[in-house]
Amino acid sequence: MLRIAPDRMNARVLYTLILLGFPLAGAEHRIIGLSPGGKPLEALVVTGAPPTSPIVMLIGGLKGGIESRKMVSEAVRGFESDQGSRHRVNLLAIPLANPDKSPLVFPPTGVAYRENAESHVLWRWIALQAPDLVLIVGAGDAGLAQALSTNAVAGVGRIPARVIITARPTTLLSLPRQIPPSEAHLEMNRRRARSPQLLAEELGKYFGHDFNQLTYIPGIALIAQMRLGHLADVEKLAAPYLDPSRNVLNRANSLTLAGHLVFAELAERGDQESAQRYAELVRKAADLGFTESGEMRESMPFHDEMSDSVFMATPLVVRAGKLTGERKYFDLAARHFAFMQKLVLRQDGLYRHSPLTEAAWGRGNAFPALGLALALSDFPKDHPAYPRMLAEFQRHMLVLARFQDEDGMWREVIDQPGSYAETSATSMIGIAMLRGIRNGWLDAAKYQPRVNRAWYAVLARVGKEGQLVDVCESTNKQKTLEDYLHRAAILGPDPRGGAMAMLFATEMGGLQ
Repeated sequence: MLRIAPDRMNARVLYTLILLGFPLAGAEHRIIGLSPGGKPLEALVVTGAPPTSPIVMLIGGLKGGIESRKMVSEAVRGFESDQGSRHRVNLLAIPLANPDKSPLVFPPTGVAYRENAESHVLWRWIALQAPDLVLIVGAGDAGLAQALSTNAVAGVGRIPARVIITARPTTLLSLPRQIPPSEAHLEMNRRRARSPQLLAEELGKYFGHDFNQLTYIPGIALIAQMRLGHLADVEKLAAPYLDPSRNVLNRANSLTLAGHLVFAELAERGDQESAQRYAELVRKAADLGFTESGEMRESMPFHDEMSDSVFMATPLVVRAGKLTGERKYFDLAARHFAFMQKLVLRQDGLYRHSPLTEAAWGRGNAFPALGLALALSDFPKDHPAYPRMLAEFQRHMLVLARFQDEDGMWREVIDQPGSYAETSATSMIGIAMLRGIRNGWLDAAKYQPRVNRAWYAVLARVGKEGQLVDVCESTNKQKTLEDYLHRAAILGPDPRGGAMAMLFATEMGGLQ
């Protein structure tokens, strides 16, 4: 991104660049979302004060006009040039908040980010930055100031805000000497101060208490509950599946296969009799990869040509090999992984979700990342396929590392700037990288900072009572990139996002 220092140009050139949206020297440039017309919503970040200092946010262009945009950019420039102010507050600015001049509504209504996109982007991004004061430049703020001041913004907390008709380069220099922390800032401090075990326990109050559906979504939460020491509770929920008259594979699908990971965990934790019975359930599921005569199939069934299957099937088959000691299951896991890569691995090392489009969906990459990390954890190192599988894991992590955003998140479409930062994928990729570090597959000096950033980003997005910010809804094959960009971003309790964040917390806390 081009950056030009203001003292190296004349006023006319500076004015032109401001109107065109070029960031000023010293300000960090971020794309925080996309308008319905595909235009980026851009923010500037100017730091210099201690992290505990007040955060001020300046917003212009709510009506889409250039005048308030110009005033915000000039105010940022004035702030940058004054060292006293820069050492007193940290500044965030959105010069043009509404590039399409769309109708805005606050608090936002409709499905994020398909409806009222700009409103949802602003509302959630402001909440997650948790400023102490928001200044909205220009007449007509669509009720944003009132909404910020009177609502728990995106479930975080209230934020004092006011409208100022004009802003000059000196606007931010005349801020009050004392800016008290906002309700949102205090809540964000509380969230980020939680230990991994505390977050897991908080989420455990709301997730991991049923197993009525044999799928990975409740299953991952139950595995996290076992790590928290609630083995007996999980055994009670899983016990009905031990009924010999119940054919749990009668209506199996890929989600069912991944749900069997709970049985694999119980097979290693329970008493000898129940362990054998749970191991048999795992073996039966893995045997779907073989014909009745015992010949290995081309792949595990139910993959539906989706990258999800690297997670849904591969770790389960590996666990069958670990529990039975039979080499054929490791052979099958390696074959299934290779089969899926031929379908969905792109040349650049990211995964397309399915052959229907090249879109690198967030969870469509998180599934292979986590699935292979779990599989490698139990895969025999002397197996001929191990070196290749490990190299593929390392390659994927290297590529994913390049796309982690400034806040530590991975996006709904991994390589699409402006697509929303997605919480479940970030949790899953964070777990995969942490597994890689602890097993010696990844360089800790390079990857641990990325894991830490992902962890603090997830902490910020998990609130009270299991509330989460921006978890992608359930997603089958989509036909276009736009379909993935417009998948609903859930704000509130979500079993899938809650389970993955809970597992990330137990992994961070070393709870096994």
